[in-house]
Amino acid sequence: MISKYTVNEQGFYGEYGGAFIPEMLHPNIEELKTSYKKIIKSPSFQEELQQLLQDYVGRPTPLYLAKRLSAHYQSTIYLKREDLCHTGAHKINNALGQILVAKKLNKTRIIAETGAGQHGVATATACALMGIECVVYMGEKDMHRQAPNVARMKMLGATIVPVVSGSKTLKDATNEAIRDWINNPTDTHYIIGSVVGPHPYPDMVCQFQAIISKEIKNQIKTEPTHIIACIGGGSNAIGAFYHYLKNENVQLIGVEAAGLGIETHETAATLALGSKGVLHACMTKILQTQDGQVIEPHSISAGLDYPGIGPQHAHLHQLERVHYTSITDQEALNAALFLSKMEGIIPALESAHAIAYLEKMNLKPTDNIIINLSGRGDKDLEVLTKTLNHDD
Repeated sequence: MISKYTVNEQGFYGEYGGAFIPEMLHPNIEELKTSYKKIIKSPSFQEELQQLLQDYVGRPTPLYLAKRLSAHYQSTIYLKREDLCHTGAHKINNALGQILVAKKLNKTRIIAETGAGQHGVATATACALMGIECVVYMGEKDMHRQAPNVARMKMLGATIVPVVSGSKTLKDATNEAIRDWINNPTDTHYIIGSVVGPHPYPDMVCQFQAIISKEIKNQIKTEPTHIIACIGGGSNAIGAFYHYLKNENVQLIGVEAAGLGIETHETAATLALGSKGVLHACMTKILQTQDGQVIEPHSISAGLDYPGIGPQHAHLHQLERVHYTSITDQEALNAALFLSKMEGIIPALESAHAIAYLEKMNLKPTDNIIINLSGRGDKDLEVLTKTLNHDD
């Protein structure tokens, strides 16, 4: 039975989703759509993937009771430690899953887009592991602010293509990757890094990231009252929420990037300010002008700097199953520094948005909160140290 929260046979979540693709991409998408579920469900595929997740990625990742954080907020707070995955973020779960799908489809070249660089690093890592050519598109602006990840991708043997169009960030990198795929339809698989893009990508990425909530269910002794995750496109969040969608006792909270504030034009809070439209081949909520021009988003966090959101999140927002909110750049910076000093864990600026939401909650001693710590913060040290120096 298909849940009201998940994708239907046509690739829609309610009124969001679908595959609004140019004719030249139709064969690629059709091939993926007709085969991905069968491939993913096959015992040989699952055996290989589970072995890699265990021995290569280091799963299951710990569900860590943050004692000092809990004492400070006078409630019970756990961190799901996706930052401890090989490559430093949840992105590797999906990159490995998709590269195994690509191998089954006899693809010999992989392309990807990346913003914060974590998906690019994960894809380059998976390609190095499998001995497959890897090309990563990355906005020039993101390449400067995420230089450590650029160096890692190069070391892993990936070709990095700087994108100089538009805002030189994630949206533009995605545009260029799609153009590449149109020009190389037969030998190339496009590994999309989030729950965005044409069907079946949002569902396929969700299936690979759902391992997060599956593990949480096995690890937690008392049912959580809240699960909190940051949201750009939304893959770490849907991974953390997936196995709890039908359990209405658990409040699910998605935290977008407010940037300089949702009342300014410098923001990436799509669900707070966006309207229905097509972006990157799916119907979703996007930041756009009245005449349908995409508004350039802003976030201090490269991974949340995206003018759209996954169609499943747009649907969950409409159904009010997930509470979506937003956190500013400054609040995220404060939270990153606070967690570092309280627990000895330096979070990615993306994940810091989720941590920061604790300040907005009216917490009770009976609250049992899980925060998905989607990535580690070494890629953001330059920005974080600037903040420290400024405070000094």
